[in-house]
Amino acid sequence: MSRKPLRIVGLVLLTVGAAVALGVLVVHDQIARHKRELFSSRPLRRMAALSYLAGREATVEAVQLLRDFIAWEPKPMIRRRAIRILNRMERRLAQPKRSVAVSSEATG
Repeated sequence: MSRKPLRIVGLVLLTVGAAVALGVLVVHDQIARHKRELFSSRPLRRMAALSYLAGREATVEAVQLLRDFIAWEPKPMIRRRAIRILNRMERRLAQPKRSVAVSSEATG
């Protein structure tokens, strides 16, 4: 049996994997590049910055930044997105911190 079909399948899978990895890197780069552009004059950059913030951990600083942004944002659609993110972050901050219970069996 020839190894040529196996080699072709391997090359195809390697190419697909490389294309997926490249796509992920490009998307990550775009979000990282625009993460500081929350107050940009360009709506798409503001949306990218909001997407970045939405994926981050809820912090008091992020909540304060979003409140300032909501007061400043002229476009209702973007402002509504920011309000949803703000509400989610406020809920996360209001939840009590989960502590890990250590049983007496685990400590020996």
